[in-house]
Amino acid sequence: MLTDSSSPDIIVYGTNWCGATRRTRSFLDAHQIPYTYIDIDHDTDGRTFVEQTNHGYRSVPTILFPDGSTLTEPLQSELAEKLGIDKP
Repeated sequence: MLTDSSSPDIIVYGTNWCGATRRTRSFLDAHQIPYTYIDIDHDTDGRTFVEQTNHGYRSVPTILFPDGSTLTEPLQSELAEKLGIDKP
């Protein structure tokens, strides 16, 4: 689900070729959780954010939450816990 970038929702930074990014997006879609997707292969600001967040590494997915916290390469169980979802 791609939402308007002005939305205060979750931002998923990733790449289209990354399996973990695809799994994260599928998980969010399945739970109808709105998010904005930024492909860091095509967005230099997004790539910079990911590198700064992950100490120079382009680790994806990197997820930014409305409260300012981030998760990098989370397991579905970690993402479910962060979002208050009982089961991944």
